[in-house]
Amino acid sequence: MSYSEEISSMLNELLEKNYDAEKGYKLAADKVKDKNLQNFFAARAQERYDFGHELKSEIRNFGEAPSDGSSLAGDTHRSWMNLKASLSNDTDEAVLEEAIRGEKAAVEEYEKVLKKSEIPASTGNILMKQKNAIVAALNEVKTLEKQA
Repeated sequence: MSYSEEISSMLNELLEKNYDAEKGYKLAADKVKDKNLQNFFAARAQERYDFGHELKSEIRNFGEAPSDGSSLAGDTHRSWMNLKASLSNDTDEAVLEEAIRGEKAAVEEYEKVLKKSEIPASTGNILMKQKNAIVAALNEVKTLEKQA
C-alpha cells in the first residue's frame, strides 16, 4: 500500500465514522422530546456533515476516492439506539447516553489516527480541530445528561 493510499484509508475510516455520527445525530434529534436537545443534535449532525466534507477534500488531495457509505458498526449502533430508546422510559436520557458512548469512540478513533507519524501536518491540523470539536460536544452531552 502506498503512502497516499495508507493515509487515505485512515481518513476514509474517519469519514465513515462521521457519516455514522451524522446519521446518529439526525436520529437522536428525531427521538428526543426536548426542543433544546433536538437543536443540539441537529447542530451536531451538521457539524459532522461539515467534517465529512473536509475529510473528503483531504482524501482527494492524496489522489484517492472518498468512501460514500456508513460502516456496519454505525448501522448497528443506530439500531441499538432505536431499540434502547423504544424500551426506555426516559428516551432523552437514553439517547444522551448513546451519544456519549459514540463521542467517546470517535475521540479514540481520532487519537489513533493522530498518533500515526506519517500523517502530514496539514492533515493533522484538520484532524486535531475536528477531534477538539468532538471533545467539546462530548463535554456538552455529559452536561446535558446530568441535567436530564
